[in-house]
Amino acid sequence: MTGPTPDHDRPAAPDVADVADRYIVALARTDVAAADLARREGIVVGDETSPVLPALSPDAFDDRSDAARAALAALAALPRRGDDDTLALVLRERLQAEVDLVDGGFTESLLAPLATPVDAVRATFDQLPTETDDDWRHVADALRRVGGAHDDYVDTLLRSAGRGHVVSRRQVSGVAARCRRWVDDGFYASLAGRAPAALRPVVTEAADAAARATSRLADDLEQRLLPLAGGSDAVGRERYELTARAFLGTTVDLDETYAWGWSELDRIAAEAEQVAAQVGPGGFASVAARLDSDPATRMDTGEQIERWLRERMAGVAETLDGRLLDLPPHPLRLPECRMSTAASGVMYYAEPDPGLTRPGRVWWTVDPAVGARTWREATTAHHEGVPGHHTQIVTAMTAPGLHPWQRHLCHVHGHAEGWAHWAEAWCAEVGLLDEPAERLGMLVGQAWRASRIVIDMGLHLGLPIPADRRHRTGLAAGAALGDATAWSYDVAVEFLTAVTGLGPQMARFEVDRYLGWPAQALAFRVGAREVESVRRLARHEAGGAWDERRFLTALLRLGPMGLGPLRELGSRLAREQAAG
Repeated sequence: MTGPTPDHDRPAAPDVADVADRYIVALARTDVAAADLARREGIVVGDETSPVLPALSPDAFDDRSDAARAALAALAALPRRGDDDTLALVLRERLQAEVDLVDGGFTESLLAPLATPVDAVRATFDQLPTETDDDWRHVADALRRVGGAHDDYVDTLLRSAGRGHVVSRRQVSGVAARCRRWVDDGFYASLAGRAPAALRPVVTEAADAAARATSRLADDLEQRLLPLAGGSDAVGRERYELTARAFLGTTVDLDETYAWGWSELDRIAAEAEQVAAQVGPGGFASVAARLDSDPATRMDTGEQIERWLRERMAGVAETLDGRLLDLPPHPLRLPECRMSTAASGVMYYAEPDPGLTRPGRVWWTVDPAVGARTWREATTAHHEGVPGHHTQIVTAMTAPGLHPWQRHLCHVHGHAEGWAHWAEAWCAEVGLLDEPAERLGMLVGQAWRASRIVIDMGLHLGLPIPADRRHRTGLAAGAALGDATAWSYDVAVEFLTAVTGLGPQMARFEVDRYLGWPAQALAFRVGAREVESVRRLARHEAGGAWDERRFLTALLRLGPMGLGPLRELGSRLAREQAAG
């Protein structure tokens, strides 16, 4: 894609790539990532100023919705091939998901921990370059625009509420409190403190304005939106079916998935007891407590944590590359590892810019009073970095043959989280968790994701807690349920704390996220189950000619997609590799 094609050179009939090109052009008016991509690809978008922060006004949401509808209609007008091509299959599914979420009132009412556009505004400042004076002037300009972005989103939220779409009071209050913490913790002030001395007054003034705007947003949420918010945390089956289909990129049987989540907890708990016995006596709970109190597993300082992350990922990459998986080329093979103050206790990945001038980064926020334990966090490092999100995303960004929309703008939770979560267990399978303690940490992560399924579905769908659950032990945490037969917020927090070992504050943050982001919690284990199903099918098809490195690398190079297209294209890839 090198820019608009002159009319006299354009083919009489557009193809799928033309539809995707025009979709990027339309998105670039209001979407930061699309605007960056358009600039890199040399696309002339128009006279509009490219967005610096997420565009959150009602008109911007309408513009993106109209772009998705127009692209979907353009795809429908194209002649369908018998097998359909990859871009058409993936783009059609994503566009339909976007339209469904808008029509269902989800997109324009979103307020949830980590997911809200408010978080996207704040996270912008983790990614903006700060190497030169011009970079810092750009940061100051972005800081001055924070208030406008916040005001625009309040307008969008109020319009959505007027249409009958508003989230629960818990979510509104939670985001307001989150905004106040950013100000109280001095996030904007610390950003200004890093500016060059000559520009520090300018950046400080802009940072103060951003802090005031963030406090004003909290006031607006509490005073203008909270009175309109609903009291129920549950979204119900109709909304849940919509969000599950969009987050996963396929339709699943919700009741079967709920039952499967419980059975997964039992399976993981049994395996954890076996692994715990290899570490020491007393069962899982006793062994986990001893590991947590062992000074050899504890990390306290940011420098210590960053060094551990870098060394861990470098070692994993050295073992995998060219033997078990083809990793992206140097210097893209490894992410940068950074500390952040955005959300205590969270490790997350931020992908590179389209031009690959900014590296992928793994961000980690650690509460100094709690610290971090290597035995628990090794599997999280694999999930966020190598061979998880970083490997997955940069492989797609550098894969030959993919359309720029696939490489840079397509995102599906079921695919992204599914691969990264699947990669955690795969690392254990191929010997990258050779210490029983770290394998135990991997199983805790697996149990966490399985507990997400039953908590998320139980709370939103009103599904009962099976009567026999209180008798389960270890990671199944049956005792934490007590005599409860129905889910409540407090039951969910206590159960999650017992399963994962999270502190109460982090457990509440997690449950708040499930309630505000219905069905996203399914993406991890359900997505991993689909990735494993595709791998098993391919191994069966290939028989004695099975080449796992070749297949997994090719699977990642297909790019991100819904789990439905992944199932279809993975099966096709398996047949092609078996035949060739």
